[in-house]
Amino acid sequence: MPARLGGRWRRLFAGILDIIIVSLISSPFTYQTYGTILDIESGVFVRIPIQHTLLAAVVGFLYYWLLTAFWNGQTLGKKLLHLRVTDVSGQRVGVGQAALREVATWVMYATCCLGWIDLAFILFNQRKQALHDMAAKTLVVDT
Repeated sequence: MPARLGGRWRRLFAGILDIIIVSLISSPFTYQTYGTILDIESGVFVRIPIQHTLLAAVVGFLYYWLLTAFWNGQTLGKKLLHLRVTDVSGQRVGVGQAALREVATWVMYATCCLGWIDLAFILFNQRKQALHDMAAKTLVVDT
């Protein structure tokens, strides 16, 4: 018998917990510096802040990808709320499948407003799949 699909609310709260955890882990890798550019209109050099977040993004990607691939399809948030990611047949996700799931997620979030559309699919899809789940052929199920 296939596992029961994970609830939408528990999935939301697991995601919020994961965002908090990733924020805490990656915050030391986010920093701000300043650059100097020439303001063409005034002819004056001005300082502008530059936010460096690439390392923080790498930490976040690795968190989701590696935990999903090697920790029974669970991030810490999913484990706390008794959820896990499986393939559509209920089997454990592979390393490549977990990577595809995260790449699809990150591409959609980096593209204007597609992250919200990705999440909205959970509400209307019978299998409670977001677009990144469909791309990677995964489900979020109860443990």
